[in-house]
Amino acid sequence: MKAIVLAGGKSSRLYPATLACSKQILSVYDKPMIYYPISILIMLGIKDILIISTEKDEAIFKGLLKSGEQFGVNFSYMVQKIPRGIADAFIIAEKFINGEKVCLILGDNLFYGLDLKQTLESAASFKEGAVVFGYPVENPTAFGVVDFDEKGNVISIEEKPKNPKSNFAVPGLYFYDENVVEIAKRLIPSQRGELEITSVNEEYLKKNMLKVKLFSSDVKWLDTGTHKDLLKASNFVAKVQLEEGIYIACLEEIAYNNGLIDRENLLRSAEKYIKTEYGQHLFKLCKGENVVESKR
Repeated sequence: MKAIVLAGGKSSRLYPATLACSKQILSVYDKPMIYYPISILIMLGIKDILIISTEKDEAIFKGLLKSGEQFGVNFSYMVQKIPRGIADAFIIAEKFINGEKVCLILGDNLFYGLDLKQTLESAASFKEGAVVFGYPVENPTAFGVVDFDEKGNVISIEEKPKNPKSNFAVPGLYFYDENVVEIAKRLIPSQRGELEITSVNEEYLKKNMLKVKLFSSDVKWLDTGTHKDLLKASNFVAKVQLEEGIYIACLEEIAYNNGLIDRENLLRSAEKYIKTEYGQHLFKLCKGENVVESKR
């Protein structure tokens, strides 16, 4: 399986902070926002990861993430020249996907929880079709909303419905089979001129090939699309790391625990970040000291 992190768009809801850079470069407490979705992919053992960004931001992401060798993965980079919607990512990435299954995660989504890995591994084991997730929210009219039966078969999926049929929103994390590229190519732009990810999901639904997985109450999903949401996410990460001693989205730790990098690579990163709590956390790992395992 391959993976795409979509980190494009104008991020106008975060102006003026994002006038000169991508929101996915902004810090969520002590690390760049894009570390959080990447941590999910490394946790799942996905090694081929494509970062899709804007022309002005591509160099910044390359400077930050480089080849991915330090995390035991391979990063590729492509540009979305104009914001044509989430589903446009599959058209841009056609050669990268190359007929394989693919995971798409939005660059501004943060997931955390003890049961998260088990849920995502179950979703990633699908054979065909598509898998999306359901997360209970208080204001479903602001999201894509999914309704489903007791077996996880999707009955309906709607984008920002006025009268939602459930309170389960669809977070920005999706798994698709190799047919997603052709489906995306056939889409007609919506009224706002975008290729909607909900339209992709509707095509799978028509074929009875769309499944939904529910996150347990233990899992947190945080969007970082507004200043208030960004602050809320930063405060959440700070609270968990400072009070519980659990590092969230520590890419080197996750890669090390999954056997993707060795102690020497871990030590290099620890030395690079020695003046920070992040680097000191990595040093403890290198020394074999007892630390609470990093969660997503």
